[in-house]
Amino acid sequence: MKINAVTVFCGSKPGNDDLYVNEANSLGRQLAQKGIELVYGGGNNGIMGAVANACLNAGGKVVGIIPQLLLEWEAQHDGLTELIVTESMHARKLLLYDKCDVAIVLPGGMGTLDELFEMLTWNNLKIHTKKVFILNANGYYNALIQLLDTMDQQGFMYDQWRDRLIVCATVNEIMDAF
Repeated sequence: MKINAVTVFCGSKPGNDDLYVNEANSLGRQLAQKGIELVYGGGNNGIMGAVANACLNAGGKVVGIIPQLLLEWEAQHDGLTELIVTESMHARKLLLYDKCDVAIVLPGGMGTLDELFEMLTWNNLKIHTKKVFILNANGYYNALIQLLDTMDQQGFMYDQWRDRLIVCATVNEIMDAF
């Protein structure tokens, strides 16, 4: 499958480990080098801003999608190829899903988890069949992976979650999987 666009879900804060921003920078550069469009939440702060800026600085195309209510809070990025402002968070997520061939989840907070689980739920319900990659940089998502395994062991999964959510330790590992 040819990948033309990747949606990246990630934090609007940088986190406490420089590795998160470094991996975001690497992802942005590599997407640009491969001619893959970056689609993301439209912010200019944290890991969100890092991945967008790295892609733009490497000559890539970046589409930001931000709901009206977050315009000031997330400090929308004014230098994007395209910035789409939606009426709601739901409209934002729908566009983020529609515009990508695959999704990559970098470290983030509750919003990132919300986006991850909605995408996985839609995948589980066959609303889409897009692959989702999760960057488990420095073990950031170890507890989440353990929870997913527990949900599976306790009989709450309909199929193997690892068939839909591909766990990678580095951005290079994700890009190699493309």
